[in-house]
Amino acid sequence: MRSNFLGAGLIFTTAYNDNVTTDGTHPVGDVVYSILPTISLDQTTPRQHLSLIYSPGFTFYQKTTSLNAAAQSAAFSFQYRLSEHTTISLSDSFQKSSNAFNQLYPVAGAGISGSTQAPSGQLVVPYADQLNNLANAGFSYQFSRNRMVGADAVFALSNYPNPAQAPELYNSNGPGGSIFYSQRLSSRQYIGVTYQYLRSQADPVLAQTNPVNASTEVQTQTVLPFYTIYLNPTLSISISGGPQYYDASQSPSQSVRAWTPAAMASIGWQKRHTNLVASYARTVAGSVGLPGAFETNTTNGSARWQIARTWNTGAAGSYFLNKSLTPSFTPSNPGGHTITGNVWVQHSMGEHFRAELGYSRLHQSYSGIAVISNAPDTNREYISLSYQFSRPLGR
Repeated sequence: MRSNFLGAGLIFTTAYNDNVTTDGTHPVGDVVYSILPTISLDQTTPRQHLSLIYSPGFTFYQKTTSLNAAAQSAAFSFQYRLSEHTTISLSDSFQKSSNAFNQLYPVAGAGISGSTQAPSGQLVVPYADQLNNLANAGFSYQFSRNRMVGADAVFALSNYPNPAQAPELYNSNGPGGSIFYSQRLSSRQYIGVTYQYLRSQADPVLAQTNPVNASTEVQTQTVLPFYTIYLNPTLSISISGGPQYYDASQSPSQSVRAWTPAAMASIGWQKRHTNLVASYARTVAGSVGLPGAFETNTTNGSARWQIARTWNTGAAGSYFLNKSLTPSFTPSNPGGHTITGNVWVQHSMGEHFRAELGYSRLHQSYSGIAVISNAPDTNREYISLSYQFSRPLGR
């Protein structure tokens, strides 16, 4: 069988944000309008699956018009079955944004992590221009009924193209990769192990006010055995933990090397009208936006409830705690924490239209970053209207 679908849509959002900029002492609020058209292509054949999504975005501010900006996002994924039991995959995700609230809180909430690649330290500059790109290539081979191996390679890039908006932050980039072995013990239990290598290099956004040797590099190697069990068809638990080695360097400072434990856990409960998810991770990584190595503790949770056939409500939240393991590199940046939250109500009006009403909150505490510490809290109330459709192409 062959199937091809072309999709398109338009999302219009109006919101009041109480902290889009500061007058030097107090946050300044404004009404923000966003227009996000999308176009997508999905193609499936017996041996391959191709997905393409592109969305330009336009954001307008009622008062602070200097923040008006255009955004771009694109995503590509491709899977090809070399044989009945062998699959390769390629993917790339690019995003140019100037408003973090258009991406922080996905409508469906956070998913079960189940991944050995924990998120790096989350630091958000809500209205700074940012470029992000994540490329991935993977391979998997099921060599018996209950056993599978695989490997993947990744490259991540995070840049702030406008130094005036993030003068104290750092751009980062780096490759990584992992290999895994997985075995099904029974219809409800799985075990396995993953080895992962990541390298992150950070360079100051505003090079003129930072010494050349401010560049830092963090390498981590992690071995994570994991175990997953389905207590029943609707309730699953996944845990993993193992040793992690990190090596952080910044010339002319002495390199910092050590072993530390890494751990992750997640739980998911799904019923016909209700979905609850929670996850926790402790790991060491280079923090996006800051130099050096950070011990990161991450907690995520989300819930969704279908009130009626056309009504849904939900909530999602996350907590990131970052502690610097390399204080000699940047004494003014010991770390901090980020808290995000979102609640929403959705109503479907026919097959293609949907309305959403929601509230979002962002709180951060980073004493060494003036662009954040001067106005650490942001509250946002929004109304969103969307139209989506898809049409089959070909036979």
